[in-house]
Amino acid sequence: MSVTKSFYGKMPDGKEVEMYSISNGKITLQLITLGATLQALYTPDKFGRLNDITVGFDSLYGHLNFTDYQGKTVGRYANRIAGGKMIIDGEEINLVKNEKDKTCLHSGGEFSSAIWQAEAVGENAVKFTHTSEDGTNGFKGNLTANVTYTLTDDDRVVIEYYAVCDKATAINFTNHTYFNLCGAASSNVLGHILQINSDEITPTDSDSIPTGEKRSVSGTAFDFREPHTVGERINDSDEQLVQCLGYDHNFCLNHHEGKADAVVYEPVSGRKLELYTDLPGVQLYTGNFLDGTVIGKGGMPLVKHAGLCLETQYYPDSPNHPDFPQCTFAAGEEYKSVTEFRISVVE
Repeated sequence: MSVTKSFYGKMPDGKEVEMYSISNGKITLQLITLGATLQALYTPDKFGRLNDITVGFDSLYGHLNFTDYQGKTVGRYANRIAGGKMIIDGEEINLVKNEKDKTCLHSGGEFSSAIWQAEAVGENAVKFTHTSEDGTNGFKGNLTANVTYTLTDDDRVVIEYYAVCDKATAINFTNHTYFNLCGAASSNVLGHILQINSDEITPTDSDSIPTGEKRSVSGTAFDFREPHTVGERINDSDEQLVQCLGYDHNFCLNHHEGKADAVVYEPVSGRKLELYTDLPGVQLYTGNFLDGTVIGKGGMPLVKHAGLCLETQYYPDSPNHPDFPQCTFAAGEEYKSVTEFRISVVE
């Protein structure tokens, strides 16, 4: 295996964006320094045809002008914080409200729009580093984060997160790749078969903020404990689906030893993607707000449900819900997490 580096593009301020490629002879993983982004993942289907199974953009122009966080690393707090407010050590922290002037979404996109420092680590991994200064988008403390992508010989993409801050802060990193196992956005993902090892979701209000409740998935369109196609129940009259135009919800993971936290299978290509994580939740998002007006890879329009995201995470708005698993880290306390995607083909 080997890691190669190439020029990807130039930012408006003249900074260069680099691309790193890792190949194990069967699969190729491409990463760019803008947003520590998973740019592409080329995998064979059951006929041996190689396709990129991620939805996004071929060029820097697309990432800068039309992004919905395709492939990007998201932090320091992924997902939403209600009212852009949280209390840490008795102090109210006021954050940027970048979504409808109501919520703090993905921390204002700081990490996703940054040019990360990158270095090859051996022959099959790339480590990205970014430091967020105290006060950026309202967050307290100077925080340094590392994200390391590793491609293994047995076709696993492993994402390791590390962060430490000099003040107490909430930390919740994720990767926002949109997957389409047919290959890029050649069709929507409604025919993908999905299984999630979860008994409960955290339902949301009309602003996509958790109500604080944990709701059983039994008897609902959110029950993926047995495999269902993504599209089978996506248009049900459940208010949770109606207000989000599809799935955009946190699933509380069961974490059964030796069992994947989620599995996606696409029967035409035969591709299967298994997800493993040590985090308590995963956000299933089905590209509900893509509308075909933006052109993505290969000149294909990014239509509604062109891809699905499995964003491993602490629950949204956790700092404001004491009953949720908490992700506030003291000064100097290390945040560490691992998410793994296992790629295979079913004949």
